[in-house]
Amino acid sequence: MTAIAQKRVVLRVRALWELLRYDAVLRLFGFRAVRSGLRPIPRLGHPAANLETVIAHAIDWAGAFYWKRVLCLQRAMAATRLMRAYGIRAQLVIGCQAAPFVGHAWVEVDGRAVTGLSATQEDLQVLDRV
Repeated sequence: MTAIAQKRVVLRVRALWELLRYDAVLRLFGFRAVRSGLRPIPRLGHPAANLETVIAHAIDWAGAFYWKRVLCLQRAMAATRLMRAYGIRAQLVIGCQAAPFVGHAWVEVDGRAVTGLSATQEDLQVLDRV
């Protein structure tokens, strides 16, 4: 197995772990504990090019094999934690639209959405940026 393939396997395992962690912390301690479990945004980060895309794909892969449906908030939280662990200045963004009610969560890096892309994202009012 090449070094790149090994890194992808490690990222996929870590992505699966983050999805599991989210479910466990949410069930045992509630959303406040999930939110407080985010690492601080790295001050300086010089991650490898396109690493946020590779991490987003690892989260998608893990979500495809997860035993239950992974919703946007769980996916975005897991991606944010994993990206920050690798030095990416990722922000979790939560938004909604009042009528008809639509809620959505996604990850942004330097103001650019990297996960949770949605056609309705432009119509959503940002409620929180973590």
